[in-house]
Amino acid sequence: MLGVVVTGLLLAGCAAPPPPASTPAVSPVVAAPDDPWVADARGIAASVPPRLLATLKQEIDRGGPEGAIAACREQAPALARAASAESGWAVRRVSLRERNPKALPDAWERGVLAEFDRIAAARGTAAPIEHAEVVATPDGKRERRYMRALPTQELCLACHGARASLSAGVTERLRTLYPADRAVDYRVGEIRGAMTLRQPIP
Repeated sequence: MLGVVVTGLLLAGCAAPPPPASTPAVSPVVAAPDDPWVADARGIAASVPPRLLATLKQEIDRGGPEGAIAACREQAPALARAASAESGWAVRRVSLRERNPKALPDAWERGVLAEFDRIAAARGTAAPIEHAEVVATPDGKRERRYMRALPTQELCLACHGARASLSAGVTERLRTLYPADRAVDYRVGEIRGAMTLRQPIP
């Protein structure tokens, strides 16, 4: 299992009131880490970040970190779309301190990300932490949801590290592409966000 932690949280606000005895339960159910669908989601979530990091390293080697910002802007969503198309899951990245405004988490994701931060702070490391849960949708159906924490790596600091230490080129590129950027001042090991997957249950 490589030390994977399933956090086991039941998030306030996600749980439905206890149903009548004659009504099937639709309250959130935390999944076991060895459930087949969890293993499927885990494999997908773990496959995307290495591809992105490889692309970003190439861009940094070619033209410096400011060139990697534009590559990340294009490649991160493209890789998520490709993973979605190949897997049948809806795949994306989210963060509590987003750079791309499309990476805003929903309420369920915000709760999981906050719990990831708490666990990472308590353990002194952010890898690997995951959470899997079956939740009720607003229309009364159910869906599988999975999140895997993305810890900050050394390579990330050129564009996500202390704001005062960013190069002039990176600062200018961020100002141009992401004027409302919040994804700076991270340290190695801190969680920058998470891969998040969801899949309806037929």
